[in-house]
Amino acid sequence: MELPRLAELVIVATLLLPLGAAAQNTGARTIYCCDVGGQPVCGDILPTACYGSAYREISPSGTVRRNVAAPLTADEIARRNAEARLRRVEEAERMRQLRLDQALLETYRSVEDLDSRRDRELADLDRTLRDLRARESDLLELQRRIIVDAQDLQRGTKDPGVMEDLRNLDGEILAQRSVIDAKLRERSAILDRFEEDRRRYLELTSSVEPPARR
Repeated sequence: MELPRLAELVIVATLLLPLGAAAQNTGARTIYCCDVGGQPVCGDILPTACYGSAYREISPSGTVRRNVAAPLTADEIARRNAEARLRRVEEAERMRQLRLDQALLETYRSVEDLDSRRDRELADLDRTLRDLRARESDLLELQRRIIVDAQDLQRGTKDPGVMEDLRNLDGEILAQRSVIDAKLRERSAILDRFEEDRRRYLELTSSVEPPARR
């Protein structure tokens, strides 16, 4: 038997001695022990030396009833809380992905169905882009005609009325180009979204065994 353990048993026996057989029969007596400098320190109440340390609760027969861990330090509490937050974030992300996967499988019957939806959305957006570009071309042509007409009339483009018309057209052309740029970004986003959905759909459905042929 190791010496610290033997010393602990001797201390426990010494503390229990005054209680005699009654304490042994009831089993109610508990001794509290901890290790200080490699040696056991025990008492019928938790010794002051054990405060802030791990300790053991020992029965009259010398059996360890319970091991009580040392209180966590501030750093350990912070680390535990950070780990708990990370687990909650990871679980929330897992549940979010699960809902997205379920919605994806419920939305499309096949990868061909997904491709068809993508093509329809792109076709609608491309029609809008054609209309916007046509309008931009009309504005640019109108701008060109105003400049040409002003030059033909030998007024130049410094006429206040002509300058006002050109400023208004410049504003319209810039606004039109801004809308076109936004639609192009939307088109790129649609392509990216459907590419990711397609990849994930194939990943999810590839693990599903096809029905057995009869």
